[in-house]
Amino acid sequence: MPMVDMPLAQLQTYPGTNPRPADFEAYWDRAIQEMRRLDSQVELVASEFQVPYAECFHLYYTGVGGARIHAKYVRPKHAPAPHPAVLLFHGYAHHSGDWADKLSYALAGFSVLTMDCRGQGGLSEDPGGVRGTTHKGHIIRGLEDDPDRLLFRQIFLDAAQLAGIVIDLPEVDGTRVGVMGGSQGGGLAIACAALEPRINRVAASVPFLSDYKRVWEMDLARDSYEELRVFFRHHDPQHAREDEIFERLGYIDTQHLAGRIRGEVMLGVGLLDTVCPPSTQFAIYNKIASPKHLELYPDYGHERLPGFEDKTISFMLGMRQQHADT
Repeated sequence: MPMVDMPLAQLQTYPGTNPRPADFEAYWDRAIQEMRRLDSQVELVASEFQVPYAECFHLYYTGVGGARIHAKYVRPKHAPAPHPAVLLFHGYAHHSGDWADKLSYALAGFSVLTMDCRGQGGLSEDPGGVRGTTHKGHIIRGLEDDPDRLLFRQIFLDAAQLAGIVIDLPEVDGTRVGVMGGSQGGGLAIACAALEPRINRVAASVPFLSDYKRVWEMDLARDSYEELRVFFRHHDPQHAREDEIFERLGYIDTQHLAGRIRGEVMLGVGLLDTVCPPSTQFAIYNKIASPKHLELYPDYGHERLPGFEDKTISFMLGMRQQHADT
């Protein structure tokens, strides 16, 4: 088959390239403690958009740094309580999408939530205030400040905090909560399940935010990873700080979080992906210790994978069957 990366046999054992900071676990343990101390101040506001079989709300909560984070919340009217829930995460720089995108899961008896990433296309606040450049993207935002100021640290925590809020809703069965997304959404689903171990199932396709140094070495720091190239060209043109920069990026590298996941994982990978190379996705998959399986698409790149959404619904419905059998 055509290849843009390693042969499949190598991908299946690839350990990742980007360094993992020595204090990685302590860094995230401290971050989780900060998140758990927050007063989320959850607020529900009815949406103007409504349908007969579900209630649609804007859900707001206070995240790290005082940001008010927004999510769309669709709650089925006729599903027995407690019922399962799914969290959907959007692609890079996008937003939580139309209400209609969530209705198939509501019809299947799920509560559905989609978070707007802070500083991207939706309604969530971004307090900002970091030292150093913010030009071109969010991976590098906070890179020249304290590692606790990395923007994706805050976004990962926003995702995990929302999952905790959902798990504790009285109408939701907290043992049957799944997360999903593609590209950035896939990376956030991985990060969310790693930081909130009660997540039951994870469906991620073509995940972003993994193995930054591998992307760099493949000369694929363009498209969504363009900010890596721009950062070095403007701020370290001779790469004197290359090791330091990639080690710092290791704090927000989802491959290093993947081992924390406790739920079951389904990962969709296009083997011709030149935006998020297959090796960077296998770096995540190979570190997952919980039950997992791959859906491979040899002729597909960084795009919608045919049939994967249907597989995802069936995968999430399995939480219902699992609950019924216990």
